[in-house]
Amino acid sequence: MSSTLTSTQYEETRVSEELDIVSARVKAKARAEALGFGYMDQTRIATAVSELARNALQFGGGGTVKVCQVVIEGKRGIEIVVEDKGPGIQNLELALKGGHSTSGGLGLGLSGSRRLMDEFNIETAPNKGTTVTVRKWL
Repeated sequence: MSSTLTSTQYEETRVSEELDIVSARVKAKARAEALGFGYMDQTRIATAVSELARNALQFGGGGTVKVCQVVIEGKRGIEIVVEDKGPGIQNLELALKGGHSTSGGLGLGLSGSRRLMDEFNIETAPNKGTTVTVRKWL
């Protein structure tokens, strides 16, 4: 992701229970609407936030969802950063492939979020947690 970044202050949601996922989704969708994203992009953004926040809760024991406006080299958009302090992702390549699940789900959270957004970056380390940063451009 580019280094010439201007961003507004993050709006942060702590995720420690299922209802927090809904709250993070609603806040992200509202921010996207306020920034001028159309309905379909608002829905894509909200869905990505839901998937990433659910992963943070389910696999990381909870975490945070941060949402802000970003401007990079004249492009405006939205940035979402989802962090947890869980065990990290053992096999990142497999997790990003899609269809792989360690919990019996569909295994589409990370790969689906990556497809829904324009930029996707993930950092994970054993016993240090996972940070996923995604962006969608106007």
